[in-house]
Amino acid sequence: MENEPAVTFESATKTFGAGGVRAVDGLDLTIHRGETVALLGRNGAGKSTVIGLLLGLDQPDSGRVRLFGRSPVRSVRAGLVGAMLQEGRPVPRVTVRELVSFVARTYPAPLPVAEALELAGLTETAGRRVDRLSGGQVQRVRFAVALAGNPELIVLDEPTAALDVEARQEFWDAMRGYARRGNSVLFSTHYLEEADAYADRIVVLDSGRILADGTGEELKRAAGGGLVSFDLAGGPTGWLGLLPGVTSVEVRGDRARLRTEDSDATVRALAARDAVRTLEVAPVSLNDAFLALTTPKPLQPVSPDGPPDARDARDARDTPDPLDPQDPLDPRDPRDPRDPRDPPDPLDTPGLLKAPDTLKTRETSR
Repeated sequence: MENEPAVTFESATKTFGAGGVRAVDGLDLTIHRGETVALLGRNGAGKSTVIGLLLGLDQPDSGRVRLFGRSPVRSVRAGLVGAMLQEGRPVPRVTVRELVSFVARTYPAPLPVAEALELAGLTETAGRRVDRLSGGQVQRVRFAVALAGNPELIVLDEPTAALDVEARQEFWDAMRGYARRGNSVLFSTHYLEEADAYADRIVVLDSGRILADGTGEELKRAAGGGLVSFDLAGGPTGWLGLLPGVTSVEVRGDRARLRTEDSDATVRALAARDAVRTLEVAPVSLNDAFLALTTPKPLQPVSPDGPPDARDARDARDTPDPLDPQDPLDPRDPRDPRDPRDPPDPLDTPGLLKAPDTLKTRETSR
């Protein structure tokens, strides 16, 4: 059991509604013990469904979900997993210590209450009523409740939503204390800077599938190595996309913003054109990487040097083949197996009708 990963999804799928909306689509994911993993995705990407499957709140239609080698339900009952979900109201007329103590008694091997309160930063407020705490303090109470069973994995669904900057920082300080004990953390968030700062690994979901899986730095490099920006000074912009290394161009007012795989090469090319007014070079942010991964790409126009159809391997510049039944200039009736360049059969009236003027011109030229 000790060698089992904390979390394993094996080709898991989950579909909702009469229309068959697939919220999780063949998901394969492994989280090892001691890892802190951020789950990112647009609204509707499948994050909450993944968390529901992980906690045993939903069952996969196919595939399998395992926590520490057990089913999610067994793992939760054993206290191996704690969770902070988005929903929930403060319990009225009970103190913080009373609430955490009550939850701890429901587990077979709970964390000592004083330890859970200390990890959550609630030692000084343990005697206060939960329904009279600030928003940040209530999130700390939820964290303490999630720790009550002494879990080896904690799952957080948007844990810092609606918290101010100070409260968010205090929460993550508490979370780091828990993770330093060798425990695993899986959290979903819309604050990409939190994922970049606190996650060992980031998993990006879209339509129930994994788009990217790696460290924050790896995702940034995959999106393009850097950002180069400068003032256009009223100049043209059509040439920017042709600069070496450039993968995308954004123009805001009179300022160009280039995403590039090779910042040095891009800057040298700009310097050669004397286009370095208020030049700035910066690494790609995780926000840029996320948008690059999840923004639908527009259809690309067909190159005049490329084939008009991926199914047609011929070069578009080649002369049309009159013997190719897919050729737009082919005069042959597909029901007639004869070569259209053969002389018409005078005994076959339909054959006389199959020789158009273009074909006659070709025969004369030969």
